[in-house]
Amino acid sequence: MHRTARRLIPILAISPVAAAGILLTASTAEAAKPSAAPRPIVHNAADSTSEQRVVKQFWTPAKMAAAKPLDLVRSRNGRTTTAPSGGKGGTAIVPQAPGSHAAKPAAAPVTPTTPPPPPATPSASPSATATPATPSSVLAARSSGAAWTTGGTIVKTEGRVFFTYQGRSASCSGTAVTSANKSVVVTAGHCVKLGGAFHTNWAFVPGYSAGSRPYGTWVATSLLTTPQWNSSEDMNYDMAAAVVAPLNGQRLVDVVGGQGVAFNQPRGRQMYAFGYPAASPYDGSKLIYCSGRVFNDFLISTDQGLTCDMTGGASGGGWFLSFDESTGAGTLNSVNSFKYNFASYWMFGPYFGPEAQAVYTAAQNQDAT
Repeated sequence: MHRTARRLIPILAISPVAAAGILLTASTAEAAKPSAAPRPIVHNAADSTSEQRVVKQFWTPAKMAAAKPLDLVRSRNGRTTTAPSGGKGGTAIVPQAPGSHAAKPAAAPVTPTTPPPPPATPSASPSATATPATPSSVLAARSSGAAWTTGGTIVKTEGRVFFTYQGRSASCSGTAVTSANKSVVVTAGHCVKLGGAFHTNWAFVPGYSAGSRPYGTWVATSLLTTPQWNSSEDMNYDMAAAVVAPLNGQRLVDVVGGQGVAFNQPRGRQMYAFGYPAASPYDGSKLIYCSGRVFNDFLISTDQGLTCDMTGGASGGGWFLSFDESTGAGTLNSVNSFKYNFASYWMFGPYFGPEAQAVYTAAQNQDAT
């Protein structure tokens, strides 16, 4: 049986690997050592002063306002097609008939009633008619998609990501994190590369708000992703990082601060998710958040799910453990990734295991200048 994944340039994923818990925060990030196992892919972006100047000049207020998420239809045979984003949704998984590689129309969103409990063991090969059930461990969401108005560190460290994809201006979300070079933004793999090519004109705007850029526009000098995403755009390894150049002689974390990062942590915990959804009913103008207890996806991916109404444009936005609403600080432990078309009320994000850790470690060891 074949399935297609329709992924928005604004929404991420990764596979869990059992390992000892590792937590990187502001006090330990500089002590991180390169992993001996996964080898992330490093792509040079605007790595000269002249190139960085061109990218900053490219992103006028009008171009940022016009940047839109795209619906991406991807089949298991590796074919990827694109279409203009429209309406509510985000990434969707759509069943296909055996032998067919053409994307089927997404089914209408389903309003949950009282579904049966999930199977005890995740299914590696779900049937075409399978529908997700609400895990009994899922708590009622404290927020399924509201504007963040409390302030704190998150309004500086979270931001919109802008780039050019196949000649079109597009947007994602990202998070400034603590790092040895004080210059790392964590986002989704498809927010740096898609359709076999890395995006161009890549820039991060922390604290974006209705067109305002209070902390400036930070241009990527290098883009990093997992080897699995680089070689086959494997949905379970859709994680990335960008290293951004200094701005006005200052490094990113010195200007906006940085969130801690955690890897190989226990599943099923309470988390907060942030992002800049740009598809209806949102418009990308403000920071949106969701919160609740995450649960394991038992259909296609090895991700975790969260009740969340965010749409395209939120891709790459951070998921946080131990998030403090009063300070706006937490520990990054996943990012917005995808949705099933028949369960638009759930967002899924990757488990941050060794692959994610390797990307982060390599990014923080890059020269940002």
